[in-house]
Parts: sequence; structure tokens; C-alpha cells
Amino acid sequence: MIDPQPLRRTASFPLQGIPMTEHIWTIGIDIGATKIEVAGVDDSGTVLHSIRRETPANSGARELETGIAGMVHEISGSIGSRPRAAGVGMAGQIDPQNGSVVFSPNLGWHNVPLQEMLASTLGIPVAVTNDVRAAAWGEWQFGAGRGCSDLVCVFVGTGIGGGIVSRGQMLTGCSNTAGEIGHLVIDLNGPVCTCRNHGCLEAMAGGWAIARDAQQAAARDPGAGAGLLRLAQGNISAITAQTVSGAAHSGDALALEIVRKTAEALIAGAVSLVHAFNPCKLILGGGVVEGMPELVSMVDTGIRDRALGSALTNLSVVQSRLHGHAGVVGAAAYAAAHR
Repeated sequence: MIDPQPLRRTASFPLQGIPMTEHIWTIGIDIGATKIEVAGVDDSGTVLHSIRRETPANSGARELETGIAGMVHEISGSIGSRPRAAGVGMAGQIDPQNGSVVFSPNLGWHNVPLQEMLASTLGIPVAVTNDVRAAAWGEWQFGAGRGCSDLVCVFVGTGIGGGIVSRGQMLTGCSNTAGEIGHLVIDLNGPVCTCRNHGCLEAMAGGWAIARDAQQAAARDPGAGAGLLRLAQGNISAITAQTVSGAAHSGDALALEIVRKTAEALIAGAVSLVHAFNPCKLILGGGVVEGMPELVSMVDTGIRDRALGSALTNLSVVQSRLHGHAGVVGAAAYAAAHR
């Protein structure tokens, strides 16, 4: 829980002495469990300057606020002018009315008024949204979905999330939680997910699920898992999705089988998304896809084998274009549209 002390009213503090100019740009902030990225982004989606820092361990809202303010000040000084607004993408549920973080599983926050805090400290308009929806916003405005009014983004990282654009509108849902793609149930008898359901897409194809399957397979059959264990320096618990990617690219049979199973799960989820939303584009991104880009063509082929023909008309399956900057570019674009 956030401490109850009153919010500071230091609107000019972090940007004091930095001039306002006609150079129009926006701050994008991507807050993750392990890293924070802050970037200055112009109206063409170009990253002018960016900073990445580790997320402070057990960070409270005040500590994070101070760190972000310093990063914004540093970027503003480098660019030589002040941003017009700031956008924040953060994992968790966000109150659409006031930008408060209702719950952040990564940081353990409950009901933190992050939007109000940062607006007060930075002295500029601030807009807070879910981190994966921000990344989807970036791909829609400036990446693989540019110019497309019907699309679905699926980001496969440690977990799985996404964003859905229908008829030129980003879907938010009744309580602002639309896009929880990772919790589509694709196997009623599948493994337990972090949400406590069984067989969610994330529990079958997320980075943590890939690591789990690889570790279990190597423990059952150390011979078959020799390639994975070698890359993990003999430590089964150190086998990650990245380990699987590296082993698969060297032709390791077990790693290739895990990649195939991951693709099968993603295909099942993608077919459901294509049937439900009939997008013109299905955009796949995130760290797992970056490490295993072959998943894009595997999912494309699987969808065309299994989806209804009418849903395939004009559908293209593509990889995200903004890569690691999707979060900050999308957060900045979101702020520019909602300031």
C-alpha cells in the first residue's frame, strides 16, 4: 500500500531551468518488474533519447517516482527542451478514470495514484495505462499495425498479454482489463497458471512456462537435456526460454520439440483470437518471439490450416517492428492522444 503522506506539490522541480520550445515530443515510460525505460519520443514515433535502469528492489511508489523524475530531467536536458506530456505503461490493472494503479503484481502495489503523483512532480500532463496495451498502441500507431483499423497484438515475454484494435478503437472493456490474452484457456486439463486457472495460453507458451517445461524435461532425461544443461552450465534451475532458443538454433532435438509445443499453444490461442475479432493483422512480439522469430511463420501456417476460411480473408501474421522500444513509444503515443 502507498504511504498515506500527502502528495508533494513540486510541479517545476524536475524540469526547472529547461525551456519550453516548439520542438514537440513526449515522454514514454515503461515500468517493468526488473527494468524501467524512459524515452523521449517525437510525433513520428522516433526515440530521441532513452535511458534504462534497473527497477529498485522492493521499490515503493515514492522511490520510483523520484527515480523516474530524475530520468525525465536527464532526457529533457539531453534533448534541450521540455516534453509536452508523459505516458506510462505498467503491468497490472489501471483505473481508467484517474490512472491509479489498482493492482500491480510485479511491485505488489494496491491503489497507488501514480498518474496524480507524476503529474504533480513533473508539472506536465500524465496518462497511465497497462504496459502491454501501451506496447500494442505503439505497434498500431508506428509499427507493424500502422494504418490498420482492425488488429490484434500478442506479446509473448515472461507472460503473455496483448491489445485489440477494432474499427480504429483500442478495446478497453467494461473495467479496463481487455487484452488479457495470456489467460485464454486453451487446455482445460493443462498446467496451472499464475491466475489459478488450468491451461491458460500463458501457462502453455509464456517464457516462464517454456522454462518450466525445459527444466522438467532435462530433469527427467539428462541425456536428452544435455544441450540445455550445457548452456545453463549444469544448473537445471538456470534453464530459461532464452536457453531453449539458443539450443534450438543449434539444432538441439529437445529444444526444437519445446519450440514446436510452444508454437502449437500459440496457434490454438491465435485461432481463437482470429475467430473472435476477425483482425486484418495479427502482430506477434515480445522477448520470446524476438528470440524465436520462427514462431511467426509457424503460427501463420497453423492459423491457415485451422481457422475458418472467412476469417482468413485479408489476414496477415507479422512480427512487431518496434521491438524493445514498443512500450515507451506506445506509452508516449498514448499520452499524446490523451493529454
